Amino acid sequence: MADIWLATDSRQKPYALRRMHERYRFNFKARRRFVRGCDILARLNDHDGIIGYVEHGKIEGRLYCLMEYVEASNLKELYAQHDPVLLENVAQILIDMAVGLEHVHECGYMHLDFKPENVLVTRNASVRLIDFDLSQPIPEKPIKPPKKNPGTPNYMAPEQLLGEPMNHRVDIFSYGVSAYELLTNHKPFPGDTPSEIVRLMVDRSGFVGPRQHNQDIPLALEKVILRCLERDPDRRYPFMGVMVRELQAALYV
Repeated sequence: MADIWLATDSRQKPYALRRMHERYRFNFKARRRFVRGCDILARLNDHDGIIGYVEHGKIEGRLYCLMEYVEASNLKELYAQHDPVLLENVAQILIDMAVGLEHVHECGYMHLDFKPENVLVTRNASVRLIDFDLSQPIPEKPIKPPKKNPGTPNYMAPEQLLGEPMNHRVDIFSYGVSAYELLTNHKPFPGDTPSEIVRLMVDRSGFVGPRQHNQDIPLALEKVILRCLERDPDRRYPFMGVMVRELQAALYV
């Protein structure tokens, strides 16, 4: 929906300027989504694991969001390159991702697009979660996803893909997929289409545990990931805080 520009102020301090594409000028659904993401980011701002918010508004009729600038790559780029920053800090990155998502939930929102591309990792291995355009308030009771279900199917929970009632536990599933992929360089449900992906998620006959790809993964860490990936949301962790504590124990932190 947008380009990211490097911008500086009068003191030459750098910022990241996210500016909506001109082609969306009259796409009111996209504009609402962009502004909602900005509003939510502003409410999540005061946390080391979330990209810093400065302001949002319009420039010559085009929506923008001004954010903290960090020298970083997204998580998908890092593990595709086998980057030393990732290899040397993988345990802390896993924890920091989870703590950032815990903060999102504690503020009353579910991310709904948690995936490696939306996790920035700096050269000193600090983590920032980004892109809250699809985020929604956590409902009191599970709600059905929108008919045109945006998101990335490989990282979406089965209830999202099937149009079943969902709540914040979809993010816990997405975290499990991302952690599995980070540690194994494989997707847990490697389908090419949404229907194939959801069939693999529901059927599970071909599912391979992460330690079958990488025996260096501690048993306790595999247990955490497998609970995140449960088909039934009620069998996943009830809250990110519970998962964070078990993750820290599994990683001896």
